Amino acid sequence: MEHSSTTTLVKALINNSTNPKLAFQLFKRTISSPLSNNLKTNINNVVITQCVPHLTNILLKANMLQELNSLHQFLLPFVPHHSCNVLYDVVRKLALFGHPKYAFLQFKSIRTRFPHKPPLVYLYNVLIKACIEHDCVDYVSLLYKDMVFSGVIPEVYTFNLLIKELCDEGRLEDARQLFDKMPEKGCFPNEFSCGILVRGYCRWGVGYKGLELLDVIREMGIFPNIVMYNTLIATFCKEGNTEEAERLVERMRVEGLAPNVVTFNSRISALCKAGKILEATRIFRDMQIDEVLGLPKPNVITFNLMLQGFCKEGMLEEANTLIESMKKEGLFMNVDSHNIWLSGLLGNGKLLEAKIILDEMEVNGVEPNIYSYNIFIDGLCKNGMLSDARKLMGLMVSSGICPDSVTYSTLLNGYCRKGKVNEAHNVLQEMTKCGCFPNSYTCNTLLHSLWKEGRFSEAEKLLQKMNERGYILDTVSCNIVVDGLCKSGKVDKAIEIVNEMWTHGKAALGNLENSFVGLVDNGNSGKKCLPDLITYTTIINALCKDGKLDEAKMKFMEMIGKHVYPDSLIYDTFLYNLCKRGKMSSAFQVLKDMEKKGCKKTLQTYNSLIIGFRAKNQMFEMNGLLAEMKDDGISPNACTYNNMISCLCEGGKTEEATSLLDDMLQKGIMPNLQSFKLLIKAFCRIGEFTPAQEVFDISLSIFGHKEALYSLMFNELLARGEAMEAKKIFEAALDRCLYLGGFLYKDLFHNLCREENAESAVNILKKMLSIGYEFDPAAFMPVIDALGKGGHKHEADELSERMLEMASEGKVANKVFFNNKQFVNGSKNKDSTSDWKSIIHRDDGSTLALRTLKRTQKGWGQGNVSSLQMQR
Repeated sequence: MEHSSTTTLVKALINNSTNPKLAFQLFKRTISSPLSNNLKTNINNVVITQCVPHLTNILLKANMLQELNSLHQFLLPFVPHHSCNVLYDVVRKLALFGHPKYAFLQFKSIRTRFPHKPPLVYLYNVLIKACIEHDCVDYVSLLYKDMVFSGVIPEVYTFNLLIKELCDEGRLEDARQLFDKMPEKGCFPNEFSCGILVRGYCRWGVGYKGLELLDVIREMGIFPNIVMYNTLIATFCKEGNTEEAERLVERMRVEGLAPNVVTFNSRISALCKAGKILEATRIFRDMQIDEVLGLPKPNVITFNLMLQGFCKEGMLEEANTLIESMKKEGLFMNVDSHNIWLSGLLGNGKLLEAKIILDEMEVNGVEPNIYSYNIFIDGLCKNGMLSDARKLMGLMVSSGICPDSVTYSTLLNGYCRKGKVNEAHNVLQEMTKCGCFPNSYTCNTLLHSLWKEGRFSEAEKLLQKMNERGYILDTVSCNIVVDGLCKSGKVDKAIEIVNEMWTHGKAALGNLENSFVGLVDNGNSGKKCLPDLITYTTIINALCKDGKLDEAKMKFMEMIGKHVYPDSLIYDTFLYNLCKRGKMSSAFQVLKDMEKKGCKKTLQTYNSLIIGFRAKNQMFEMNGLLAEMKDDGISPNACTYNNMISCLCEGGKTEEATSLLDDMLQKGIMPNLQSFKLLIKAFCRIGEFTPAQEVFDISLSIFGHKEALYSLMFNELLARGEAMEAKKIFEAALDRCLYLGGFLYKDLFHNLCREENAESAVNILKKMLSIGYEFDPAAFMPVIDALGKGGHKHEADELSERMLEMASEGKVANKVFFNNKQFVNGSKNKDSTSDWKSIIHRDDGSTLALRTLKRTQKGWGQGNVSSLQMQR
């Protein structure tokens, strides 16, 4: 009777396997029916072994974990001692299906019910492995303790799992102790045990301990295999210890292990990541002539590693040669190689070449994948070509590839970098509508942009939505809010949030406004969101900017008390603000503490000290710091030299300042606009206009025709009474349609008219009007007066009429208007549609700059103002 009822129930379950809810209800109803009282009180092995496994499989496939838990609670009181293995089997299946938490809870209740009936070691191994793989490591130690307490003897595999987990957590000493105790437990380590420990040592940067382990295991009768050697070789290469890596390769050969292609790929990969591309190239070339050296021939992975290395270092010619070689050998046929090449081209600004490669992929039968499109969209966004990125996303969809969170996040980040927060918010909404849910990084990017733009209420609303939709508000989110508050002048509120973070974690954001009450979360997850070094650096920097150095110091002491240890950046923040205020003795006390804490001096450290000495005109001390930088291997930058040049110029030592600029050029340090502006002003101040003109010419050849350079030279000449020379500069600026906001052009008209040169002033006015400038009508007055006094009444009336017309229209701005609205201030509208062909001719000016720098090293340049005139 029992057997037929059970068979009927099993068939019913199988027939309803596609409807798990019905199957579960049928099982409960059958078990609970009055006709089955005998079964309820006397559940036999047939029911347990046949019905429960079937129902378990049905519920697992439907992911009905709560129902499985209900089944467990229902059966537990009725299962006899000798049949509990079926319940253990449910635990095993839960673990294998990736639900270690549910598996452990059921396992725990079974062990409580049947303390003297432990499972086999196999189940412990399955549970331990599942807990490790799904980040439930807290259960691992409990399972091992239960195993020892129950007298279940662990296997080598069990120890291997435990050692791996300890290594993953960085508990290398505990892992080694467990490894050493294995023989005491009757388990002798095997090759896998040794390999796990070696890999753990290498992962945490103590490869030398892994090397020592090789000698230990050899005494145990275990000979190192090629995997262990490859792991150690890759580690030593990555650390830059190529000599040790070479010794290991030779040691492999002595022990009869032939280095394989993995060995060499490990070496090449590590060298390329460390930027040692020449050493990697040497190994690669040796592999290519394997007939002579007996080395393994490079495979497609080797070629891809080299290609990635060349692209990373910007060696595109070498990369292109390598690709041609790959094509000859038929290796440039997979999508991974194309993606590496795409990434390299885009990373080096070669957008047009990258577009050609993307077009050729489909022609050559290589289907671009989502990674290919994401690489390209990222390159376009970084170059500000957002409309093209949008078009490419459309092409991607039409090709049957749906954008993922990376695609949307990249586009959103691009809009945020451009300050287009509304468009970024639209991308976020579109992303959600398409069923592609944003991650914390996406939301944090938009959150940062909103705070940066000062749109605080919108930032608060976004935080609410992030919390409501379950996005993790992490330390990064809190740091964005703290930074935003500091930049908006609400430092006290930012400090309050930081204080609350230590007690309430992310719930501290609930203290922003009443609208943030929904963010308050007393869960344990919130307490993990603690202030870090970035948090304190932001607060301390804000306090220093406000001049609250004592409060900043208190926060610094609090930080150390909370075991958040300082770095060079936070010390540099103190140094800069102290030096800026001339508190050099305090600055040197900070410097002493910085060295005591083991933080190395940086370029910013030296620049801050030089700023402090510049304010006191202590050139000798500044030169001493420059020499010290050289000894420390720190190269000065333009800021370093500019502060020293400024000090010399203020002291009238223009020759020494010039020599310092020459020193910059000879060392290959690119000057900036400020470098030249300092010298131009210094020369003009002492009336040496010829060298000032030469510096001006050189600066134009390097930086192009910048309004800042023209306006500076014009204003300096005008201030020194050189009106005619200033006039030439101004006319050159007009020819290039430069913005006139920085030009004292009204003073030019006054000076020309005072020198009875009203005709020149009239010509300049007419030129400005013909080009399309709109300027202050008051500029007409001295010219009209001069024409009237000179008897040129007709021209004076014409200018008066034009002046009144401009004044009535309210046109007093300094702008350039063209009929073509794409152009404003003489430049192309940034929002206009991009042109792929224009990318070919785009030049970042580096070639011209280097060419000019070489010329300036030979002398102070050639030519005069006449060379500035536009070629027609």
